[in-house]
Amino acid sequence: MNMISIIGAGIGGLTLGNILKQHQYDFTLYDSATEIKPVGAGIMMAVNAMQVFDHLGLKEKIENAGNKIHRITIANESLQPISKTEILELEKKYNCCNVAIHRAELQKILAQNIGYEHIELNHSLRKIEKKHDYLLSFENGIQKESKIVFGADGIKSQVRNQIFNTGIIRNTGQKCWRGLVKFDLPEKYDQEAIEIWGKGKRFGFVKISGHTVYWYACINEKSFGSNLTLTDIFHDYEPFILNLIESTPKENIVCHAVTDLTPIPKWHTDHLCLIGDAAHATTPNMGQGACQAVEDAYILGKLLEKNHDFNTVFEKFQKIRRKKVDYIVNTSRTIGKVSQWERGNELRNILMEMIPEAINQKIAHKIIELEM
Repeated sequence: MNMISIIGAGIGGLTLGNILKQHQYDFTLYDSATEIKPVGAGIMMAVNAMQVFDHLGLKEKIENAGNKIHRITIANESLQPISKTEILELEKKYNCCNVAIHRAELQKILAQNIGYEHIELNHSLRKIEKKHDYLLSFENGIQKESKIVFGADGIKSQVRNQIFNTGIIRNTGQKCWRGLVKFDLPEKYDQEAIEIWGKGKRFGFVKISGHTVYWYACINEKSFGSNLTLTDIFHDYEPFILNLIESTPKENIVCHAVTDLTPIPKWHTDHLCLIGDAAHATTPNMGQGACQAVEDAYILGKLLEKNHDFNTVFEKFQKIRRKKVDYIVNTSRTIGKVSQWERGNELRNILMEMIPEAINQKIAHKIIELEM
């Protein structure tokens, strides 16, 4: 029997594995993937997540595999800045900076640090039942018993669906393409993340390493016909944006509906706890989805330093984390709507320009301050 099982070897589950290893707990991670391979897109690990990786001794390894980002800029279609958030002051305070990285590279670093002997791939959870302990039945026919279970299995969590029977996935009406491409960005964008706000659409890009650029394109689905290509949709953007899209091999582009999770009342029950997207999935508009899963793992670790009763820890964990994740889910949803307004865009941009840098810094501080 396993002492602890983590369902899902995404960034949240792998970070939790690293935290549990640091505390010398016996655990096994289960994931449906057949291998941890270089698929997926880029991701930004903000200062809050990088502080956690620093505690795990992985900060420099992640920085070296990715690209340090010192500024976040919102711009109009002509790439004229509307809003800039400088990170340098926060970097000095927390001794960490934002890092843009290939998601698979980050997963590989986290998995290697745990040790693959703790990770069982090709284990897609079919059924979870509470007996005396938990009985886990996987699609491959294998069954495992476990005393403690963490559901780190994403927005469509089987653990949440079967144990809590709750959680409504909300569609925002937006669709998002994500791409990875070998491309030489203008040098001035080397350590900057840019998001361009247009009418019912936006486009973001950031260098994640060497000559590799991660980009995303979001649209209000009802406003653009399904027969339009990305270059049709973004024809009025800076020419190099179209070049970026056209240079990307089709197999390097994925497309998903933008969704989040209606807040659920409880993340835990007897010896079982949800973390990350399984508990509080957010839209990607603040770049905090994976970062909040990392923060979940960190807070659980800090609580386990003081108390080895998991049920007590789970209760305190939700009390500590609830306010911040609700703020991020709600704020991210609002940003998604405002950034893709179809009317009054010029007024929106003027108002954005008027927001003092001190306010942007205050919001950034609120997001990246760890709660323990």
